[in-house]
Amino acid sequence: MEGEKKMVMVAIDESECSLYALEWTLQKLHDSLLNSELVLFTVQPIVDYGNFYAASFGVISPEFLTVIQENQKKTATALLDKAKDICRDHGFCAETIIEAGDPKDVICEEVEKLKIELLVLGSHSRGALHRAFLGSVSNYCVHNAKCPVLVVKKKA
Repeated sequence: MEGEKKMVMVAIDESECSLYALEWTLQKLHDSLLNSELVLFTVQPIVDYGNFYAASFGVISPEFLTVIQENQKKTATALLDKAKDICRDHGFCAETIIEAGDPKDVICEEVEKLKIELLVLGSHSRGALHRAFLGSVSNYCVHNAKCPVLVVKKKA
């Protein structure tokens, strides 16, 4: 639609490669981003349900689980604040979103929900064997996100 800005999402985690991907995007796609809305997105893991089961037997207190969740939220918020500072240093303002769940699923769901037009992810540069057995968030998103996906890999 005319007048609407394109939406670009950069998925951020605690790795150096995701912050590198953000820096790369801000530098290399600078002109394109001037006419876009930038969304910084992170996913916090869900507290292991085994812990909830243990808490039901008094092995772990429910308060302890609440503290874990609060700490995860603080960590995610600090991560996105750091990413927003990087954007600000490059002259960009960005919206931030935190969701909980399995990163690969949550990223793809949010891409569809927000009608993202470009998803940018950093690559952890794991070997083929590791990806084959454990999977890869970037690989999953490349094949399942409902938009083009740019995977940025930091050179060694």
